[in-house]
Amino acid sequence: MKGYKEPLFTPVEITRRIVSIDILRGIAVFGILLMNIAGMGLPAPAYGDPSIAGGSEGWNLNVWIMNNLFFEGTMRAIFSMLFGAGFILLTTRIEAKGGGAVTADVYYRRTIWLLIFGLVHGYLLLWVGDILYAYGLMGMFLYPFRNVTPYKLFFAGLVLLIIGSGLDIKDYIIDSETYRKANIAQAAIDQGEEPDKEYKKALEAWKAIEKEAKPSEEEIQERIESRHKGYFSIVKSLAPINAKFQSEFTYRYDVWDILSMMLIGIALFRYSVFKAEKSFRFYWMMILIGYPVGIGINLYETNLIISNNFEILAFEKAGMTYNIGRFFTAMGHIGLVMIFCKANLLKGLSRRLAAVGKMALTNYIMHTVITGIIFLGFGFSLFGKLERHQLYFVVIGIWILQLILSPLWLKYFKMGPLEWFWRWLIYKQQPELAKHSPLRQDSSESG
Repeated sequence: MKGYKEPLFTPVEITRRIVSIDILRGIAVFGILLMNIAGMGLPAPAYGDPSIAGGSEGWNLNVWIMNNLFFEGTMRAIFSMLFGAGFILLTTRIEAKGGGAVTADVYYRRTIWLLIFGLVHGYLLLWVGDILYAYGLMGMFLYPFRNVTPYKLFFAGLVLLIIGSGLDIKDYIIDSETYRKANIAQAAIDQGEEPDKEYKKALEAWKAIEKEAKPSEEEIQERIESRHKGYFSIVKSLAPINAKFQSEFTYRYDVWDILSMMLIGIALFRYSVFKAEKSFRFYWMMILIGYPVGIGINLYETNLIISNNFEILAFEKAGMTYNIGRFFTAMGHIGLVMIFCKANLLKGLSRRLAAVGKMALTNYIMHTVITGIIFLGFGFSLFGKLERHQLYFVVIGIWILQLILSPLWLKYFKMGPLEWFWRWLIYKQQPELAKHSPLRQDSSESG
């Protein structure tokens, strides 16, 4: 077995990489920042509700609408699909060389370290919207599916997606009933009467929902001020939020949101969809079906929320079709990007986007580091001070920076610095980083 290790620890050569996947991953990384920036620069729950902070009129409303129509949930869906594709690429490559049990060893070490990166990212780098922990956790379930046929994987992913939608429908029904009973209880109190125990309990439950979804101005200001304090104070204040996201939020949402897309991603990779190998006709069908259905549903949801003045139940009602809308819109995005790759358009931009995708982990973490310096108290303390549309100037600046730095870095190095560190942890030995560096001659060191 010792003699077998050497090829497993050889980095994937540039010529063996699938460029279309790198480009799609680069676009997804940029799209994730496009969505995350509201949570990075504005107090919760302003990420999805513009009436909380950041402005809900003019350009502030316009950028919220654009994100809801085209990007909300879709970039995360694509990124999750690509994680599934990466899983198959890794395990297939090792098994083709007779890896056997080593395949599971390498893969699970990879996912465990990703989970640990997520803990560090959330608790120490201070991004409560971290997705690495969820990817590491959901990735634990993928290994038994590596030999399942693509259509079964696709079906299983859709089933999980439908279950998630069913839970969203259940939540809306329950909260609608809670709201109805709470109104009856409040009306009784206003008339000087004592409401029944059931209705009084519903009133208390609805007030708790309101407090979380629509915090007061005083609480919003407290959240803003908490991000303007020193590093350790912010760590302490965000720890309970991280714990909630990495526990109950994971069980309620991530299985249906992330694992579903990972399984679908494996299927799409097996069908060569991500390799830009399907016909132009196929990808145009993805666009012509995906966009009308997906964006149509997203438009319905957006109009529903706005016409109901951003009320809590309007968001929940819109959430019932959320998974369907984001899935079809993501399919349209994938079709569009694959046509872009097949047509070999804008070669310079394609090369830069591919470089961003090759360094996806480094660039993703870089988003947090840069925005932490911009928004938090140990930096420029701009958290809660910019309007929603102004946040996107930060996004564009980071995009430009990474489009410049990523290809420049890869000109001299084989992989991103965090990708290199991750590979070191996975394979328990230091991989080569610099290009054209002397190869190790001792096979025990290289394998």
